[in-house]
Amino acid sequence: MAPPRSAFGASPPGGRRLRPGKAGSAAAAWLAFRRATAVALLARRLLMALLEIKGLKTHFKTDDGWLHAVDGVDIAIDAGETVGVVGESGCGKSVTAKTVMKLIDMPPGKIVAGQVLWKGRDLVPLPPEEMQKIRAKEISIIFQEPMTSLNPVYSVGEQIAESLRLHEGLNRKDALDRAVELLRMVRIPTPERRVNDYPHQFSGGMRQRVMIAIALACKPQLVIADEPTTALDVTIQAQILDLLAELKSSMGMAVMLITHAMGVVAEVAQRVVVMYAGKVVEEAPVEELFAHPRHPYTQGLIRSIPRIDTAAIHKVRLEAIPGVVPQLIEPAEGCRFAARCKHARAACLQATPPLRTVAPGHKVACILDITV
Repeated sequence: MAPPRSAFGASPPGGRRLRPGKAGSAAAAWLAFRRATAVALLARRLLMALLEIKGLKTHFKTDDGWLHAVDGVDIAIDAGETVGVVGESGCGKSVTAKTVMKLIDMPPGKIVAGQVLWKGRDLVPLPPEEMQKIRAKEISIIFQEPMTSLNPVYSVGEQIAESLRLHEGLNRKDALDRAVELLRMVRIPTPERRVNDYPHQFSGGMRQRVMIAIALACKPQLVIADEPTTALDVTIQAQILDLLAELKSSMGMAVMLITHAMGVVAEVAQRVVVMYAGKVVEEAPVEELFAHPRHPYTQGLIRSIPRIDTAAIHKVRLEAIPGVVPQLIEPAEGCRFAARCKHARAACLQATPPLRTVAPGHKVACILDITV
Protein backbone atom coordinates (compact mmCIF):
# COMPACT_ATOMS: atom_id res chain seq x y z
CA MET A 1 0.00 0.00 0.00
CA ALA A 2 1.40 3.42 -0.95
CA PRO A 3 2.02 5.75 2.00
CA PRO A 4 -0.89 8.18 2.57
CA ARG A 5 -0.36 11.75 1.41
CA SER A 6 -1.44 14.89 3.25
CA ALA A 7 -3.25 17.91 1.88
CA PHE A 8 0.16 19.54 1.50
CA GLY A 9 1.26 16.80 -0.87
CA ALA A 10 3.85 15.26 1.46
CA SER A 11 4.24 11.72 2.72
CA PRO A 12 4.68 10.83 6.39
CA PRO A 13 8.26 11.00 7.69
CA GLY A 14 10.59 8.71 5.85
CA GLY A 15 7.88 7.66 3.38
CA ARG A 16 7.67 4.25 5.14
CA ARG A 17 4.89 1.78 4.44
CA LEU A 18 2.42 1.72 7.30
CA ARG A 19 0.33 -1.16 8.57
CA PRO A 20 -3.40 -0.61 7.85
CA GLY A 21 -4.25 -0.11 11.53
CA LYS A 22 -1.71 2.66 11.96
CA ALA A 23 -1.95 4.37 8.56
CA GLY A 24 -4.86 6.65 9.46
CA SER A 25 -3.48 7.90 12.76
CA ALA A 26 0.04 8.47 11.36
CA ALA A 27 -1.31 10.36 8.36
CA ALA A 28 -3.50 12.51 10.60
CA ALA A 29 -0.56 13.30 12.89
CA TRP A 30 1.62 14.25 9.92
CA LEU A 31 -1.14 16.42 8.50
CA ALA A 32 -1.55 18.18 11.86
CA PHE A 33 2.21 18.77 12.00
CA ARG A 34 2.26 20.30 8.51
CA ARG A 35 -0.72 22.51 9.30
CA ALA A 36 0.89 23.72 12.52
CA THR A 37 4.08 24.50 10.58
CA ALA A 38 2.11 26.46 7.98
CA VAL A 39 0.31 28.43 10.71
CA ALA A 40 3.62 29.22 12.41
CA LEU A 41 5.12 30.46 9.13
CA LEU A 42 2.06 32.61 8.47
CA ALA A 43 2.24 34.10 11.97
CA ARG A 44 5.93 34.85 11.45
CA ARG A 45 5.16 36.67 8.19
CA LEU A 46 2.40 38.68 9.88
CA LEU A 47 4.74 39.70 12.71
CA MET A 48 7.54 40.55 10.29
CA ALA A 49 7.70 44.10 8.96
CA LEU A 50 7.24 44.48 5.22
CA LEU A 51 10.46 46.51 5.05
CA GLU A 52 13.00 46.60 7.86
CA ILE A 53 16.14 48.71 7.61
CA LYS A 54 18.71 47.73 10.23
CA GLY A 55 21.87 49.66 11.03
CA LEU A 56 22.17 50.94 7.46
CA LYS A 57 25.32 52.87 6.60
CA THR A 58 25.84 54.36 3.14
CA HIS A 59 29.04 56.36 2.64
CA PHE A 60 30.50 58.21 -0.35
CA LYS A 61 34.16 58.54 -1.24
CA THR A 62 35.21 62.17 -1.77
CA ASP A 63 38.53 63.96 -2.20
CA ASP A 64 38.28 65.06 1.44
CA GLY A 65 37.43 61.63 2.85
CA TRP A 66 34.38 59.42 3.37
CA LEU A 67 31.06 61.26 3.60
CA HIS A 68 28.71 59.47 6.02
CA ALA A 69 25.41 60.27 4.26
CA VAL A 70 23.48 57.51 6.06
CA ASP A 71 25.12 56.39 9.28
CA GLY A 72 23.27 53.68 11.20
CA VAL A 73 19.60 54.10 10.24
CA ASP A 74 16.84 51.82 11.56
CA ILE A 75 13.36 52.09 10.00
CA ALA A 76 10.54 49.53 9.83
CA ILE A 77 7.42 49.77 7.67
CA ASP A 78 4.44 47.42 8.04
CA ALA A 79 2.08 46.38 5.27
CA GLY A 80 -0.47 49.09 4.47
CA GLU A 81 1.27 51.67 6.67
CA THR A 82 2.32 55.21 5.74
CA VAL A 83 5.59 56.24 7.40
CA GLY A 84 6.79 59.81 7.02
CA VAL A 85 10.55 60.45 6.97
CA VAL A 86 11.28 64.11 7.66
CA GLY A 87 14.31 66.35 8.03
CA GLU A 88 16.19 69.18 6.34
CA SER A 89 17.89 68.79 2.98
CA GLY A 90 21.13 66.88 3.45
CA CYS A 91 19.90 64.71 6.32
CA GLY A 92 20.11 61.45 4.35
CA LYS A 93 16.43 60.85 3.55
CA SER A 94 16.78 60.41 -0.21
CA VAL A 95 20.03 58.45 0.11
CA THR A 96 18.22 56.03 2.43
CA ALA A 97 15.47 55.57 -0.17
CA LYS A 98 17.92 55.08 -3.03
CA THR A 99 19.90 52.58 -0.95
CA VAL A 100 16.72 50.54 -0.41
CA MET A 101 16.21 50.50 -4.19
CA LYS A 102 19.97 49.99 -4.77
CA LEU A 103 20.10 53.03 -7.03
CA ILE A 104 23.29 54.40 -5.46
CA ASP A 105 26.21 54.87 -7.83
CA MET A 106 28.89 52.46 -6.60
CA PRO A 107 31.54 53.89 -6.69
CA PRO A 108 31.64 56.54 -5.25
CA GLY A 109 28.90 55.25 -2.97
CA LYS A 110 29.25 52.17 -0.78
CA ILE A 111 26.90 50.31 1.55
CA VAL A 112 29.30 49.97 4.45
CA ALA A 113 27.07 48.09 6.90
CA GLY A 114 23.52 47.12 7.74
CA GLN A 115 20.64 45.22 6.23
CA VAL A 116 17.62 46.09 4.08
CA LEU A 117 15.16 43.29 4.82
CA TRP A 118 12.32 43.03 2.34
CA LYS A 119 9.80 40.49 3.69
CA GLY A 120 12.72 38.95 5.57
CA ARG A 121 15.10 38.83 2.59
CA ASP A 122 18.23 40.99 2.70
CA LEU A 123 18.48 43.13 -0.45
CA VAL A 124 22.02 44.40 0.20
CA PRO A 125 23.92 41.38 -1.20
CA LEU A 126 21.55 40.79 -4.15
CA PRO A 127 23.08 41.02 -7.64
CA PRO A 128 21.61 43.53 -10.14
CA GLU A 129 19.55 40.92 -12.01
CA GLU A 130 17.82 39.83 -8.79
CA MET A 131 17.19 43.45 -7.74
CA GLN A 132 15.61 44.16 -11.11
CA LYS A 133 12.91 41.58 -10.35
CA ILE A 134 11.99 43.46 -7.16
CA ARG A 135 12.42 47.05 -8.31
CA ALA A 136 9.14 48.49 -9.73
CA LYS A 137 7.42 45.10 -9.32
CA GLU A 138 7.41 44.88 -5.51
CA ILE A 139 9.01 48.18 -4.42
CA SER A 140 8.57 51.32 -6.48
CA ILE A 141 9.72 54.92 -6.14
CA ILE A 142 8.32 58.33 -7.08
CA PHE A 143 11.17 60.78 -7.56
CA GLN A 144 10.92 64.39 -6.48
CA GLU A 145 11.59 66.04 -9.85
CA PRO A 146 9.62 64.42 -12.69
CA MET A 147 11.10 66.61 -15.43
CA THR A 148 14.56 65.14 -14.81
CA SER A 149 13.22 61.62 -14.12
CA LEU A 150 11.09 61.28 -17.26
CA ASN A 151 12.88 60.64 -20.55
CA PRO A 152 12.18 63.58 -22.90
CA VAL A 153 12.48 61.50 -26.11
CA TYR A 154 9.86 58.88 -25.24
CA SER A 155 6.11 59.37 -24.90
CA VAL A 156 4.69 58.99 -21.40
CA GLY A 157 2.78 55.93 -22.57
CA GLU A 158 5.99 54.18 -23.62
CA GLN A 159 7.58 54.99 -20.28
CA ILE A 160 4.62 53.59 -18.33
CA ALA A 161 4.51 50.52 -20.58
CA GLU A 162 8.21 49.73 -20.09
CA SER A 163 7.84 48.17 -16.64
CA LEU A 164 4.62 46.40 -17.66
CA ARG A 165 6.42 44.70 -20.55
CA LEU A 166 9.39 43.82 -18.34
CA HIS A 167 7.59 42.54 -15.23
CA GLU A 168 4.12 41.55 -16.45
CA GLY A 169 5.14 40.11 -19.83
CA LEU A 170 2.62 42.21 -21.77
CA ASN A 171 3.06 42.91 -25.47
CA ARG A 172 3.36 46.49 -26.70
CA LYS A 173 -0.34 46.95 -27.50
CA ASP A 174 -1.60 45.51 -24.20
CA ALA A 175 0.98 47.50 -22.24
CA LEU A 176 -0.11 50.76 -23.91
CA ASP A 177 -3.77 49.92 -23.25
CA ARG A 178 -2.88 49.42 -19.60
CA ALA A 179 -0.96 52.73 -19.67
CA VAL A 180 -4.18 54.48 -20.74
CA GLU A 181 -5.99 52.91 -17.77
CA LEU A 182 -3.25 54.07 -15.41
CA LEU A 183 -3.39 57.64 -16.74
CA ARG A 184 -7.12 57.60 -16.20
CA MET A 185 -6.58 56.27 -12.65
CA VAL A 186 -4.33 59.23 -11.81
CA ARG A 187 -6.95 61.56 -13.31
CA ILE A 188 -5.23 62.84 -16.41
CA PRO A 189 -7.92 64.09 -18.83
CA THR A 190 -8.38 62.39 -22.22
CA PRO A 191 -5.81 59.65 -21.47
CA GLU A 192 -6.36 57.99 -24.85
CA ARG A 193 -4.80 61.06 -26.49
CA ARG A 194 -2.31 62.09 -23.80
CA VAL A 195 -0.72 58.63 -23.73
CA ASN A 196 1.14 59.60 -26.91
CA ASP A 197 2.32 62.99 -25.60
CA TYR A 198 5.83 63.75 -24.34
CA PRO A 199 6.85 65.02 -20.87
CA HIS A 200 7.35 68.63 -22.02
CA GLN A 201 3.70 68.74 -23.09
CA PHE A 202 2.50 68.26 -19.48
CA SER A 203 2.36 70.71 -16.59
CA GLY A 204 4.36 70.07 -13.42
CA GLY A 205 1.41 68.57 -11.58
CA MET A 206 0.49 66.36 -14.54
CA ARG A 207 4.08 65.13 -14.86
CA GLN A 208 3.99 64.13 -11.21
CA ARG A 209 0.77 62.20 -11.90
CA VAL A 210 2.59 60.39 -14.71
CA MET A 211 5.36 59.48 -12.26
CA ILE A 212 2.73 58.07 -9.90
CA ALA A 213 1.23 56.04 -12.76
CA ILE A 214 4.69 54.60 -13.55
CA ALA A 215 5.27 53.74 -9.89
CA LEU A 216 1.92 51.97 -9.53
CA ALA A 217 1.94 50.18 -12.89
CA CYS A 218 2.88 46.76 -11.47
CA LYS A 219 0.86 47.15 -8.24
CA PRO A 220 3.82 47.22 -5.83
CA GLN A 221 3.47 46.45 -2.14
CA LEU A 222 5.58 49.47 -1.13
CA VAL A 223 5.87 52.88 -2.77
CA ILE A 224 8.67 55.24 -1.76
CA ALA A 225 7.52 58.81 -2.44
CA ASP A 226 10.63 61.01 -2.41
CA GLU A 227 9.28 64.53 -1.86
CA PRO A 228 6.51 64.06 -4.46
CA THR A 229 5.13 67.60 -3.98
CA THR A 230 8.39 69.57 -4.30
CA ALA A 231 8.16 72.61 -6.62
CA LEU A 232 4.35 72.31 -6.89
CA ASP A 233 2.00 75.04 -5.74
CA VAL A 234 -0.10 74.45 -2.63
CA THR A 235 -3.30 73.53 -4.50
CA ILE A 236 -1.54 70.95 -6.68
CA GLN A 237 0.32 69.60 -3.62
CA ALA A 238 -3.01 68.91 -1.93
CA GLN A 239 -4.33 67.16 -5.05
CA ILE A 240 -1.26 64.93 -5.31
CA LEU A 241 -1.40 64.01 -1.61
CA ASP A 242 -5.13 63.24 -1.82
CA LEU A 243 -4.48 61.09 -4.90
CA LEU A 244 -1.72 59.15 -3.15
CA ALA A 245 -3.91 58.57 -0.08
CA GLU A 246 -6.82 57.37 -2.22
CA LEU A 247 -4.66 55.00 -4.28
CA LYS A 248 -2.97 53.66 -1.14
CA SER A 249 -6.36 52.87 0.36
CA SER A 250 -7.72 51.22 -2.78
CA MET A 251 -4.57 49.19 -3.56
CA GLY A 252 -3.59 48.33 0.02
CA MET A 253 0.05 49.32 -0.41
CA ALA A 254 2.49 50.76 2.12
CA VAL A 255 4.02 54.20 1.59
CA MET A 256 7.36 55.62 2.71
CA LEU A 257 6.82 59.38 2.36
CA ILE A 258 10.01 61.45 2.34
CA THR A 259 9.54 65.16 2.89
CA HIS A 260 10.86 68.22 4.68
CA ALA A 261 7.32 69.53 5.32
CA MET A 262 6.00 68.62 8.76
CA GLY A 263 2.51 69.70 7.69
CA VAL A 264 2.45 67.09 4.94
CA VAL A 265 3.44 64.37 7.41
CA ALA A 266 0.75 65.44 9.88
CA GLU A 267 -1.86 65.05 7.17
CA VAL A 268 -1.05 61.66 5.67
CA ALA A 269 1.30 59.59 7.89
CA GLN A 270 0.55 57.16 10.71
CA ARG A 271 4.12 57.15 12.01
CA VAL A 272 7.00 59.64 11.71
CA VAL A 273 10.77 59.12 11.56
CA VAL A 274 12.85 62.28 12.04
CA MET A 275 16.33 62.21 10.48
CA TYR A 276 19.22 64.56 11.10
CA ALA A 277 22.77 64.36 9.69
CA GLY A 278 22.44 60.77 8.52
CA LYS A 279 20.83 59.42 11.69
CA VAL A 280 17.34 58.83 13.09
CA VAL A 281 16.88 61.19 16.05
CA GLU A 282 13.22 60.52 16.86
CA GLU A 283 10.43 58.12 15.93
CA ALA A 284 6.81 58.09 17.10
CA PRO A 285 3.17 57.79 16.00
CA VAL A 286 2.17 61.02 14.30
CA GLU A 287 -0.21 62.23 17.04
CA GLU A 288 2.35 61.49 19.76
CA LEU A 289 5.15 63.23 17.90
CA PHE A 290 3.23 66.48 17.40
CA ALA A 291 1.78 66.45 20.92
CA HIS A 292 4.99 65.48 22.75
CA PRO A 293 8.14 66.02 20.65
CA ARG A 294 11.18 65.02 22.72
CA HIS A 295 14.21 65.82 20.57
CA PRO A 296 15.30 69.48 20.33
CA TYR A 297 15.56 69.16 16.55
CA THR A 298 11.98 67.87 16.24
CA GLN A 299 10.79 70.63 18.55
CA GLY A 300 12.54 73.19 16.33
CA LEU A 301 10.91 71.79 13.19
CA ILE A 302 7.46 71.99 14.78
CA ARG A 303 8.01 75.53 16.11
CA SER A 304 8.87 76.66 12.58
CA ILE A 305 5.38 75.74 11.31
CA PRO A 306 2.90 78.66 11.06
CA ARG A 307 -0.13 78.14 13.37
CA ILE A 308 -3.31 79.43 11.75
CA ASP A 309 -5.40 78.16 14.67
CA THR A 310 -3.77 80.57 17.17
CA ALA A 311 -2.71 83.40 14.84
CA ALA A 312 -6.01 85.25 15.33
CA ILE A 313 -5.67 85.13 19.13
CA HIS A 314 -2.06 86.10 19.61
CA LYS A 315 0.91 86.56 17.32
CA VAL A 316 3.91 84.33 17.90
CA ARG A 317 7.16 84.82 16.07
CA LEU A 318 8.24 81.77 14.11
CA GLU A 319 11.47 80.27 15.39
CA ALA A 320 14.28 79.32 13.06
CA ILE A 321 16.82 76.63 13.91
CA PRO A 322 20.21 78.40 13.93
CA GLY A 323 23.08 77.10 11.83
CA VAL A 324 23.10 74.47 9.10
CA VAL A 325 23.38 70.68 8.83
CA PRO A 326 27.03 69.79 9.63
CA GLN A 327 29.54 68.38 7.18
CA LEU A 328 29.37 64.60 7.33
CA ILE A 329 32.93 63.85 6.22
CA GLU A 330 34.41 61.65 8.95
CA PRO A 331 32.09 63.09 11.65
CA ALA A 332 33.28 63.09 15.25
CA GLU A 333 31.60 61.28 18.12
CA GLY A 334 28.78 62.99 19.94
CA CYS A 335 25.35 64.34 19.12
CA ARG A 336 25.41 65.84 15.63
CA PHE A 337 22.78 68.41 16.57
CA ALA A 338 24.77 69.71 19.56
CA ALA A 339 26.26 72.72 17.71
CA ARG A 340 22.72 74.01 16.95
CA CYS A 341 21.03 72.96 20.20
CA LYS A 342 20.32 75.51 22.92
CA HIS A 343 20.19 72.71 25.51
CA ALA A 344 23.60 71.21 24.60
CA ARG A 345 25.99 70.22 27.38
CA ALA A 346 29.54 68.88 27.49
CA ALA A 347 28.17 65.32 27.79
CA CYS A 348 26.42 65.71 24.43
CA LEU A 349 29.81 65.80 22.66
CA GLN A 350 31.30 62.75 24.36
CA ALA A 351 29.28 59.95 22.73
CA THR A 352 26.63 59.51 20.07
CA PRO A 353 23.28 59.07 21.87
CA PRO A 354 21.42 55.86 20.97
CA LEU A 355 17.70 55.70 20.33
CA ARG A 356 15.92 55.02 23.63
CA THR A 357 12.25 54.35 24.28
CA VAL A 358 10.50 57.12 26.23
CA ALA A 359 6.89 56.02 25.65
CA PRO A 360 5.15 53.15 23.83
CA GLY A 361 6.24 53.42 20.19
CA HIS A 362 8.17 56.62 20.90
CA LYS A 363 11.99 56.64 20.63
CA VAL A 364 14.42 59.54 20.86
CA ALA A 365 18.19 59.88 20.49
CA CYS A 366 18.94 62.45 23.21
CA ILE A 367 20.54 62.12 26.63
CA LEU A 368 18.35 64.95 27.97
CA ASP A 369 14.69 64.66 28.94
CA ILE A 370 13.23 67.74 27.27
CA THR A 371 9.47 68.14 26.98
CA VAL A 372 7.32 70.96 25.64
